[in-house]
Amino acid sequence: MKQRDGEPWIPAAEYGALLPEFTVNLVVRDMDASLAFYREVLRAQTHYADPDFAAIRILGLELMLHTDHTYEKSHWHGALLDGAPRGVGLELRLMGMDPDEVAARAAAVDAVKRLPMTRGHGWRETIIADPDGYVWAVGVAQRRNP
Repeated sequence: MKQRDGEPWIPAAEYGALLPEFTVNLVVRDMDASLAFYREVLRAQTHYADPDFAAIRILGLELMLHTDHTYEKSHWHGALLDGAPRGVGLELRLMGMDPDEVAARAAAVDAVKRLPMTRGHGWRETIIADPDGYVWAVGVAQRRNP
């Protein structure tokens, strides 16, 4: 059951038409906690947020957040309620944000899963997790010596 009062910021069909060919929708337990994490740690800009839905942008990437109750008619709603970590096996990769700065902000909310390090694939990255357990690898490409 929707918890939003009033009308949404933009009709759903109009918002859907604005989205790029690929975007991510994360289903979250607590909208306030999730928004705080994304704003503080990944410096997300919020286009709109209510108790049901949020539209955010990180480094030019559009993301959506929906709370569990908005999926109550989904065949997997029961799995949302069992408390299992979200997104097991999914790693969201975000290139272009300083991993040391992200790790420092994430440490303040106990969200660092791996400290920044330079990896064999050429990134200096940190691994963090949001309040629902969604894992983010955040980093920058390292310059190669000629």
